[in-house]
Amino acid sequence: MRVLIVRHGDPNYEIDSLTEKGWKEAELLSDRLSRLDVRAFYVSPLGRARDTASLTLKKMGREAVVYDWMREFDAPIYKPGMDTLSNSWDWKPADWTSEEAYYRRDLWPYTDVMQAGQVKEKYEEVCKGLDKLLADHGYVRENDIYRAENPNRDTIVLFCHFGVGCVMLSHLLGISPMVLWHGFSAAPTSVTILNTEEREKGIACFRMSTYGDTSHLYAGGEKPAFAGRFCEVYNSVDERHES
Repeated sequence: MRVLIVRHGDPNYEIDSLTEKGWKEAELLSDRLSRLDVRAFYVSPLGRARDTASLTLKKMGREAVVYDWMREFDAPIYKPGMDTLSNSWDWKPADWTSEEAYYRRDLWPYTDVMQAGQVKEKYEEVCKGLDKLLADHGYVRENDIYRAENPNRDTIVLFCHFGVGCVMLSHLLGISPMVLWHGFSAAPTSVTILNTEEREKGIACFRMSTYGDTSHLYAGGEKPAFAGRFCEVYNSVDERHES
């Protein structure tokens, strides 16, 4: 089985849709995805993800199932030194790296900051939704592996967001999401690919073969958007410094 996790196109957050560039990216993405034999499409309920998916779905004459748990990961917290709520997956490096628990898959949600924001509950909601989806396709979670009840080579595509995409990878690969949220960067319309690996009959795990691929953009002469990245050097005043 192959799972494609696709980030939405360059976003216009004010209207929860895409920028002009984002629509160009989504069109190039549709050229790529429409060549695949896709068993099922799934999409976040948010406009920027649904708009990104719409071009592929229209080109293929298909529809997508909408799941609320695929919306951008929403569990606001008070980060160190801040008196206003903000998302739980975008910290300044010096703050999160100073606490060893954030590197641990078994400890990261139990810090005082995370527990105050009910992050663990939201994380588990995403994991539960993902496992239900995978079970529908023949792979049932048991502890940290999957029982291959119906082994297959189906391809499914999930149109969603960076933060929640990292949560899914965290669950499938057994990695603290804090490491993924802060150490990985998926450009708009980038494609992440995981495949099942069944080295023992009936026992499967997921292995990531590709992360954040934007080859469809380069093939179409479109430079990847900067959204999701921060300033490469501090004195780059034209690049994003704060979340």
